[in-house]
Amino acid sequence: MTDDFELDEPIEETEITEETDNMPTDVATGRFTKLVEADDTKRHLLSGMYKDWFLDYASYVILERAVPHINDGLKPVQRRILHAMQNMDDGRFNKVANIIGFTMQYHPHGDASIGDALVQLGQKDLLIETQGNWGNILTGDNAAASRYIEARLSKFANDVAFNNKITEWMSSYDGRNKEPVTLPMKFPLLLSQGVDGIAVGLASKIMPHNFNELIDASILYLQGKDFELYPDFPTSGYIDCSRYNDGLRGGAVKVRARIVKGEDFKTLVITNIPFGKTTSGIIESILKANERGRIKIKKVDDNTSKNVEIVIHLANDTSPDKTIDALYAFTDCEISISPNSCVIVDKMPMFLGVSEILKRCTDSTRNLLKLELEIRMRELLEDWHYSSLEKIFFEQRIYRELEKDTKTWEDQLVAIELAFTPYQQSLKREITREDVLKLTDKPVRRISKFDIKKADEHIKNVEFEIDEVQNNLDNLTDYAITYFRQIKKKYGKDRERKTEIMDFDIIQASQVVVANEKLYVNRAEGFAGTSLKKDEYVCECSDVDDIIVFLKNGKYIITKVSEKTFIGKDIIHVGVFKRNDDRTIYNAVYRDGKNGAIMMKRFAVTSVTRDREYDLTKGTANSQVLYFSANANGEAEILKIYFKPRPRLKNLITELDFSALAIKGRQSIGNIFTKYAIHKIVLKEKGESTLSGRQIWFDKSINRLNAEGRGILIGEFAGDDKILVITKQGIYFTTNFDLSNRYDEDILSIEKYCPDTVFSTIYFDSEQKYFYVKRFKFEISNAPQRFIDENQQSYLVGISQDEYPQIEVTFKGKHAKRSAEFIDVEQFIGEKSFRAKGKRISTFEVDTVKFIKPFEKKPKEDEPTNDKTEIDDSQAIQMSLL
Repeated sequence: MTDDFELDEPIEETEITEETDNMPTDVATGRFTKLVEADDTKRHLLSGMYKDWFLDYASYVILERAVPHINDGLKPVQRRILHAMQNMDDGRFNKVANIIGFTMQYHPHGDASIGDALVQLGQKDLLIETQGNWGNILTGDNAAASRYIEARLSKFANDVAFNNKITEWMSSYDGRNKEPVTLPMKFPLLLSQGVDGIAVGLASKIMPHNFNELIDASILYLQGKDFELYPDFPTSGYIDCSRYNDGLRGGAVKVRARIVKGEDFKTLVITNIPFGKTTSGIIESILKANERGRIKIKKVDDNTSKNVEIVIHLANDTSPDKTIDALYAFTDCEISISPNSCVIVDKMPMFLGVSEILKRCTDSTRNLLKLELEIRMRELLEDWHYSSLEKIFFEQRIYRELEKDTKTWEDQLVAIELAFTPYQQSLKREITREDVLKLTDKPVRRISKFDIKKADEHIKNVEFEIDEVQNNLDNLTDYAITYFRQIKKKYGKDRERKTEIMDFDIIQASQVVVANEKLYVNRAEGFAGTSLKKDEYVCECSDVDDIIVFLKNGKYIITKVSEKTFIGKDIIHVGVFKRNDDRTIYNAVYRDGKNGAIMMKRFAVTSVTRDREYDLTKGTANSQVLYFSANANGEAEILKIYFKPRPRLKNLITELDFSALAIKGRQSIGNIFTKYAIHKIVLKEKGESTLSGRQIWFDKSINRLNAEGRGILIGEFAGDDKILVITKQGIYFTTNFDLSNRYDEDILSIEKYCPDTVFSTIYFDSEQKYFYVKRFKFEISNAPQRFIDENQQSYLVGISQDEYPQIEVTFKGKHAKRSAEFIDVEQFIGEKSFRAKGKRISTFEVDTVKFIKPFEKKPKEDEPTNDKTEIDDSQAIQMSLL
């Protein structure tokens, strides 16, 4: 190959005189001098050598190492392994070391590559049956040494991958053996196993698909129907295939681990992991996220054996739902895989979608089945022809031509051929000399044992099979469909889809990350960051948050949280920015230019470009913000405005009610408030929210409020709406619906406060040793209030907000035989203050007292109330049931 290179310019010959004279003799006459002075030395341009040789090398790696062939879905090393195992196959297991050694007859790249490829095939549990420790794809544990593990071909592999009659052969690398060009694979193996190969300047990544779904898709294709294919991983989990793009370049799938909450809400359990990841890798990513402050956990336990079980112990006051989102956002519990479906077709790499690959594999299977049927047809026709000849030979006693006294053996053969002439028309082809020789090779003793009836039966069976094969050839598509259904029936058991297909929700990292930093601001100097601890504290934040900063000149910017960032002097507001937050409303009053009109506006900032400067004013030079407020729930305050005195200005004081202004976009310039100069602005009254109500949930696992839908829906809140909290200790208090509120663990009930709701309460007075009942309305109180007896030994039994509650009382001791009593609470006691003691339920020795099914309507006075009533669910909370 090197002889073809030519030099662009001739190399000038240089005389070696002075330099060689000064060199030692052994050097001057050494190997370098020989190379230079040799007459037969060939000199080549390095660039040309690199261009051609590297191209040959890249082509070899692509075709012979890394990329699978579309016909059988195998890389060369995999094909050679299976071919070697088929030659060794005797139904028993073989040492992997022996298989590796046998495969080296065909594969020139050493035992390491063969062993690794064999282990990967065995772990896929499709073509190879294994015995011994073959490693674990879940934990990443390696297989045992090749001398300790064994393998053999599976029944599935023998059924679909081998048929020497239709296999195309070629010489091995050393010419001593024959190996298949491709195996006659009658199954879309490429899509079932998947592939991951990196060549020179080219890569192939095809994800595995479900065994049964591939067969179903092949059948649908043969029937002319549409089909869809999505990956299915042996590690299970969840998958989002919305951007799969049929497995072509540019597509991507998201894969998530399956995470479930523990019964105590203090632990999370990972039961499946993403494809391509191991439990050790998942745990390492979780610990890193914890170290970086992205999540808060106590520890992680790995209990994985046959199935994945990673137990994450959560820190106190940590929401399991929020932690699950954070695990998906910051760890390997969610990954993205980009397919790159590349295969070898006609000795060339091609990028084909998985649908096209399946179609080609299905067509190839149908063609292979046709070849097998044609070969079988030829075999049957030969069998029928010879059986018919044999029957005629013995039935018509043509064999007696051999007993005649003829001159030569040739004469006898000619005589036999002439004897068959009358029967030629009943045969399917002409009689040849080979047919006659085959008949005459039979021993004479076979003549006496020949059974005509048995021969007729055999011919009849052959004819029946010929008709069957011909019918299959005539209806090849139906035959292929039947073949696929048989494969599914035989080998599709326990191969159901493992990976659940679903659309993933978009997790905003800033919403689920733990607040691990504190934000500070130096307003005068214009700095904001997490390292300015000597300056003004703003709020808690995380290192992935964005902050929004407003300046006095009306400029504002959104930037990422950092240790220290210069924004601009005269900062009037800084806070954590939440993208797409349409509830945070900014109220502003600004002067347009140096002497311009006074403008007022209300606006929201939902989405902007990070680190780009914006302006809440018109943009006129020397504009200035006179008043600014940020309102998390769209509150609209009332301002008192003082004007500078000037002639003919009668009212020097006026008011500005922001609730009268409509909320507009950030680009709105606002409305003109006045043209007069303002002396000062004073907040007169804090306003209420002008937005619609906000739905609030309570996450009982951490006793925190949220607006993301985690836990129990409390209700829709707006303005001064309150939340009523009742504890197990008989204490209540009311709060606002701020998401930063924290609640104790002894909460009995939490709900939206309604001042008109009447509550009925049963409690035990420890001092009087009696059970009491009372009815009252809760009053707004930010401070905890005890609504049962002040004695700490007294305890709450139950509370109900039914309109017509009913109590069942049973007795014990000397009153045990007394029948249970049923009390209509609404008639038994009137509504009083929550501070009232209430009314004693009974003077008898009470065993149990509890709320039961309430009355549907107020009973009439003459109706008895002591009839036994069926216990049913109501709006009562029984302390005895907690």
